[in-house]
Amino acid sequence: MSTTKKIAGVALVAALGVTTLSACGGDTKDKPAGASDAPKSKTVTLVSHDSFNVTESVLKEFEQQSGYTVKVLKSGDAGAALNQEILTKGSPRGDVFFGVDNTLLSRALDNGIFTPYEAKGLAEVKPEYVLDKEHRVTPIDSGDICVNYDKAYFAEKKIAPPQTLDDLTKPEYKNLLVTENAATSSPGLGFLLASVGKYGEDGWKEYWSKLKANGVEVVDGWEQAYNERFSGSAGGKKAKGDRPLVVSYASSPPVEVLYGEPQPAEAPTGVATGTCFRQIEFAGLLKGAKNEEGGKALVDFLVSKKFQEDMPLQMFVNPVTKDAALPELFTKHGVVVEKPENVAPETIAKNREQWVKAWTALVVK
Repeated sequence: MSTTKKIAGVALVAALGVTTLSACGGDTKDKPAGASDAPKSKTVTLVSHDSFNVTESVLKEFEQQSGYTVKVLKSGDAGAALNQEILTKGSPRGDVFFGVDNTLLSRALDNGIFTPYEAKGLAEVKPEYVLDKEHRVTPIDSGDICVNYDKAYFAEKKIAPPQTLDDLTKPEYKNLLVTENAATSSPGLGFLLASVGKYGEDGWKEYWSKLKANGVEVVDGWEQAYNERFSGSAGGKKAKGDRPLVVSYASSPPVEVLYGEPQPAEAPTGVATGTCFRQIEFAGLLKGAKNEEGGKALVDFLVSKKFQEDMPLQMFVNPVTKDAALPELFTKHGVVVEKPENVAPETIAKNREQWVKAWTALVVK
């Protein structure tokens, strides 16, 4: 959902460094005398942003069935992780890269860091998510970057919460919204792209001028915006945040329920469904991978029903396959965004840098 995502999605499980998720496969005990160590091909390495996570039992099942041991190399946010792979093009740090999204996709493809591979199970992926017809990357998840609102605040003030991008410029929402910096944050960039998708290349600047006049606050990243400034989140309440509107994800309300103490019967936050930008995350087989066959098996696993159904409660994003069911927490407390804003990856690639520079000059400086 990015972000990334997650983005992305919601960054509740971030741990920098190399993580060995299991030690199945490649067992070297009982080797004949003089035999070499277990071949490197029994280990497959996934390079990702910090928010990748999977249930241990689900991963172990893949390892037992495939014979591979999976290592995960977490490398910061999606942009930082991608930059490192571009710098090491041809001699990658791993076999598969996960976490490049549609805001950065063309940059990854233009730099030629992936080897084409049509994953087993790709036929089950919804066709609208397949943005690369050469299959250099495979869609893994989607999430919607949206404005979230504090239900209690609007109920107390007897004000209807905003539902659209236009609503956010109205006087009743003055000084209520906090967003992330589009130059430093995936959801911040996604929200900028939502305005581009809605108002076009000729209209988004005027929209942001209105938002600025209406008191929008800009902070560096999602953690600060959501867990410090937003009054509706558990973290924001503790930090005495005073902004009842925040740019986050459509999956944030189920997270508030899951981690609530005590767990609430209803999500304390809502989603303004007319403010959203759809983020799609991909995985690809890295060019020059030491274990190409293991990498292919790992990409197959990422689009398998087992992983796709495990993913929502691990990374708080939506599956992209037709056969994957959402957990009850998502269906009960989440929302379905019927018409998110979208901008073509090639349009983003052509204009991203100049849009961010213009946005920074207009809103931040």
